[in-house]
Amino acid sequence: MAVIAAATSTLRVAAFVFNNDLRHPAVLGQDLASLDVLSEGRLDVAIGAGWNIPEYEAIGIPFEPVAVRQERLEEAVAVLKGYFGDETFSFSGKHYTITGLDGLPKPVQRPYPPFMIGGGGRRTLELAGREAQIASLAPRIKGGRSDLTSITSAAVEEKIGWVREAAGARFDEIELNIYPTMLGPVLDEDPKRAAAQNAREVSERRGSEVTAEQLLESPHVFIGSVESYVEKFLGLRERFGITSIMVGELGPLDPIVERLSGS
Repeated sequence: MAVIAAATSTLRVAAFVFNNDLRHPAVLGQDLASLDVLSEGRLDVAIGAGWNIPEYEAIGIPFEPVAVRQERLEEAVAVLKGYFGDETFSFSGKHYTITGLDGLPKPVQRPYPPFMIGGGGRRTLELAGREAQIASLAPRIKGGRSDLTSITSAAVEEKIGWVREAAGARFDEIELNIYPTMLGPVLDEDPKRAAAQNAREVSERRGSEVTAEQLLESPHVFIGSVESYVEKFLGLRERFGITSIMVGELGPLDPIVERLSGS
């Protein structure tokens, strides 16, 4: 992230996203504040409760129940914001205890860099509604994989509703983000054919049927030509208010970025 910040002058930098359980928030806060200083205020703080079981198993960290991980994330956000603040702060929670810490350096962005909080469950998205400037809409995870019922348009609408309810009057200030799941962006001039092929492959991997129509309809699946990508991304903004989209890679998708620039 520091190299990206040094090599550019306008791009914002972020990790998508930090697993909160892998780093103490006060230590992470110092790293992030330093990056905000080095980038002259171009940092976003993207953080989630953790979901990928192999990450935990590989380094011997217990993969605790989702309620525990969500509770710890909520405390971590409070610690990070306290670290970024102007005054010495203390915090006493179930998972973290901070005593008289004056976080240094202070970030350039005040009162703190924008927070992106991502998740697919109600509690995490309600936290995003209360505390984040960017809410990332993720699929729910079951058995270490994306829940197919959680990537539909209806599921996305439900998640946005959770954010809206928790945010109250500040909802219009929150940017909504979405990203592809199950398969990376697929650029193909024949979207229906590509969707049918990918539906067969996904169904075989998961042992449950996924149709081409379900893939094409899902806000979380990007398959198609440059023209259909442009249409889909504009549709996400018009229907859901989603204006931040992670595509996973550039290069082949550069024409889409060019077409949407300034729109």
